[in-house]
Amino acid sequence: MKELGQGKDRSPEQIIEEINQTSTSYGMAAVWFLGQESVVIKGGEVVIYIDPYMSDELERRGGFQRAFPAPLQPEHIRNANIVLITHEHDDHMDLATISVIARQNPDTWFVAPARCHEAMQGAGVAPERLVAAVCDEWQQLDGVRLMAIPAAHETLDEDEVYGHRFVGYLMDIQGVLIYHAGDTVVYPGLVERLQAHSIDIGMVPINGGDAFRRKDGIVGNMGFREAAELAAASDFELTIPMHYDIFPWNGEKPGYFVDYCYENYPYMKTKVMARTERMFYVKG
Repeated sequence: MKELGQGKDRSPEQIIEEINQTSTSYGMAAVWFLGQESVVIKGGEVVIYIDPYMSDELERRGGFQRAFPAPLQPEHIRNANIVLITHEHDDHMDLATISVIARQNPDTWFVAPARCHEAMQGAGVAPERLVAAVCDEWQQLDGVRLMAIPAAHETLDEDEVYGHRFVGYLMDIQGVLIYHAGDTVVYPGLVERLQAHSIDIGMVPINGGDAFRRKDGIVGNMGFREAAELAAASDFELTIPMHYDIFPWNGEKPGYFVDYCYENYPYMKTKVMARTERMFYVKG
């Protein structure tokens, strides 16, 4: 594994140019961290955006002030081959970003739980480019194998018609298997689902949850201890924490996660990614 840091305060144009110019061979993947659970993954020439939350809609409508500006604006995203959405909360299914991506990228595939589809079509996503996230079954798009994994945010929510409301994703990208957990706690059966696969990179939330946040309507996730124990039990080759940085009142210090891993699992590999950092992962 090799990480490349590019300094601070890079322009959106520089980030997009770096994504476009990056190419990987089989057994390699490139990852960019854009905050919260917004991640860009590239394998070969395929670019995947996961939960791209790049607009100011939450600030404008609800007064939820970001801790730092979005590193990209929706208008900068013209290179998306696949967009994965984990659930309908605004900091994950950001319709203001999705609408611009759909308009600028008519060939982009959008994958999301069926419950999200009506809103995404209303934002301009063409029905023929919208794919339901099917749990526990492999799907293939643009040479990438995808499997949705049920998520419990904070409970499993499954409908007979729409399927699971919350999901994470397994992605087989050029032979590198990546798990993006979405928003979830550790529920019975999750570890066994993940143990069935040899996961190279696991991306997990660490912000936790508590009664006071729930009182304010903020649904929780696994905390840093649970995230570390899940990573250890699932035998991720590398673990990247997420969902700790954009909203201070719903965040966590990633150092707590690193300290817990070091004290309890000193051989477990972890990586706290800097904002907009590019990381190269080389399998094996």
